[in-house]
Amino acid sequence: MTNNNPIGIFDSGIGGTSIWSEIHALLPHEKTIYLADSKNAPYGQRTKDEIVALSKKNVEFLLENNCKLIVVACNTATTNAITELRRDYDVPFIGIEPAIKPAANNSQTQVIGILATQGTLNSELFNKTAEMFQRTTIIEQVGHGLVQLIEDGNLYSPEMTQLLESYLQPMIEANIDYLVLGCSHYPYLIPQIKKILPEHIKIIDSGEAVARQTQNILRDKVGFTDAQHNDPVFYVNSNPAVLSSILDNKYPVIEKEF
Repeated sequence: MTNNNPIGIFDSGIGGTSIWSEIHALLPHEKTIYLADSKNAPYGQRTKDEIVALSKKNVEFLLENNCKLIVVACNTATTNAITELRRDYDVPFIGIEPAIKPAANNSQTQVIGILATQGTLNSELFNKTAEMFQRTTIIEQVGHGLVQLIEDGNLYSPEMTQLLESYLQPMIEANIDYLVLGCSHYPYLIPQIKKILPEHIKIIDSGEAVARQTQNILRDKVGFTDAQHNDPVFYVNSNPAVLSSILDNKYPVIEKEF
């Protein structure tokens, strides 16, 4: 089965490029369209209704560009809106949830930490997942301010270091052995997080699993491209320089109102 239409990917900003890079690495011939709704970031502080409305706006833009599959590369949008998206649009959706399951199943201390947005930690979907692992203590921490610092291009600022230390130290003291990153922006913080955490604490995110699921859906339902080369397309509605920077200026970024 061949389908040369693109894969659509959206996030509340630039963080979902951490998911895009995993998909692009696994499926390099597939055309991808990435949509960064940076103007409305972060989603984690918004109401569920706002998150659903913003997610639908993003989906409609991607469907206008003939996307064959849509990856919701945002934990907050997935946990708050994916049920409505699957109900209202006739296209396969792949969401991204905090990787609690592998962390809980592999934890030796039975204490894991999760760093996520308020919107993700408050969501019904997250709490249903967390309830499945009642023998594991889950230390939840809202990453107040982290997304905005990343969106503003302040990835390595003293303020970022200070915030990370204040969020992670209580988890270290609680004896976690896994840290789950519950926001697609947060993988960009891994080098700094590793400087704070003891070596035995493993960091886990969802990017690789989302890429594998994308491959499975293409194989089973949608179809792969037969093109040998496709350049990715990146759209953003605010501050294109930050998105260009996070992509190492390798690809053109189109600033567009949506």
